[in-house]
Amino acid sequence: MALGLGGETLEGLERSCADAAATGDRIVAAPGGLGLERIEARFHGNAFEPHRHDTYAIGVTLHGVQRFHYRGALQHSLPGQVILLHPDELHDGGAGTAEGLRYRILYLEPSLLLDCLDGEPLPFVRDAVVSDPQLRDTLLSALAPLDEELGDLFVADFVAQLAQHLKRHARQPAKSTGRTAWRAAALARDYLEENAERPVRSDELEAVTGLDRYALSRHFRATYSTSPHRFL
Repeated sequence: MALGLGGETLEGLERSCADAAATGDRIVAAPGGLGLERIEARFHGNAFEPHRHDTYAIGVTLHGVQRFHYRGALQHSLPGQVILLHPDELHDGGAGTAEGLRYRILYLEPSLLLDCLDGEPLPFVRDAVVSDPQLRDTLLSALAPLDEELGDLFVADFVAQLAQHLKRHARQPAKSTGRTAWRAAALARDYLEENAERPVRSDELEAVTGLDRYALSRHFRATYSTSPHRFL
């Protein structure tokens, strides 16, 4: 029995290690931390027995057909589609065709999303598989550089964007951010320019602007059409 990502217990891969080596099946894990774990998985056949995560599991199918049971139904995800699995929901996983499967997925701590939502409930998306290029591209911005650690500023902006996508698919009404905080955005920009030759942390910008990192990300984007991370 193996401990899986997101704190779930997996009953194990269904094939032996020798079989997996012969088919090229493998899991590659990225550097973790900051409430996010990221992996790329390649499989043939049935990969995982039924199990649960204590995190959100949100990924993109890259090759093949991803086949899994979730909330009483058999689901299929094609290349470019997004998979949305909620915490504590039982599911299995594997390849839906003989050509095998490749996907990338991240495991997001619900507490990180709650901090971003500022008192709003966690979004529940009923569709386990969605076709949404904007959400896919947001996910791939975190899933593409698997060999790199994700910086603090990047994670703040990523979670803010992801929360908006999840709320949209959960059909939660958009919460007004009020008037754009132009001055706070300008203070953040000035601070980033003054410290452009070193990593800047979100808590520094929070201290400078008086906004939390997620609100700052939204107001900075509204002002400059980019994130603090990309600006830096």
